[in-house]
Amino acid sequence: MNRPKQISQWRIVAASVCGTSHAKNQQLCQDAHHWQLLANNVLVIAVADGAGSAKLGKVGSMIAVETAIEYLSLQEITSDTLANDDFLRNLLTNTILVARKAIETEADECKNQPHDLATTLILMIATPEIVAVAQIGDGLAVAKNGAGKLMALTMPNNGEYINETTFLTSPHGLETVQLNLWREEITNVGVLTDGLQMLALNMIVGDSGNVTAIPHKPFFMPLFEFVHNAEDKILAKEQLHRFLSSERITQRTDDDLTLVLAALKD
Repeated sequence: MNRPKQISQWRIVAASVCGTSHAKNQQLCQDAHHWQLLANNVLVIAVADGAGSAKLGKVGSMIAVETAIEYLSLQEITSDTLANDDFLRNLLTNTILVARKAIETEADECKNQPHDLATTLILMIATPEIVAVAQIGDGLAVAKNGAGKLMALTMPNNGEYINETTFLTSPHGLETVQLNLWREEITNVGVLTDGLQMLALNMIVGDSGNVTAIPHKPFFMPLFEFVHNAEDKILAKEQLHRFLSSERITQRTDDDLTLVLAALKD
């Protein structure tokens, strides 16, 4: 007797936590995240980190992620368009432009400059067969395929100095956009802000002096397993929040932390 093929569905757990340095100074968490599950099992994710030096960095990050997800949710993303690499690259690029325009409009209406709302932005479109990402600034997007291979789909875009990066509102920010597509049997995806970079990446220096960043398996694998087994969404979100606030994490970073994790579950 033939059984109908089970369709895997996304299970998502996400949290943003204020860094200990910001909490100590009674500052708001500058990170923001937003995600939505669209038709045809298409998961869209947006993560942003408002610049600590910008007086309205939190506003910028919130506008960026909310505008991006709203725009993506209104697009016609079908099996045919997902098969078109150019369509996906153009879609991600246009989403970045729409998010940037929304920040510029907000700045103008509030008599501020766009750099007052400076923020990074990472976008992801994920299905069981493909993951497409775009990124301006630091942070990281990863995916795991059916064979258990972890892939860094973007790299933190750091400047010449520590804690320096490019922002969505930077004059030449659009020139630094990272775009990447990975067509595999996808089982897990993750997006995080720069506060977790040092825990989530292994930096490998090659013979030529070039530095390669490789996802740290002991960090990601237990988290992907946790999401896969997370039956209670509310409890899982609370557990992730506690993990990000734990001494194990805060001993190694005092920055704001955002982590969005997803697993395909039959």
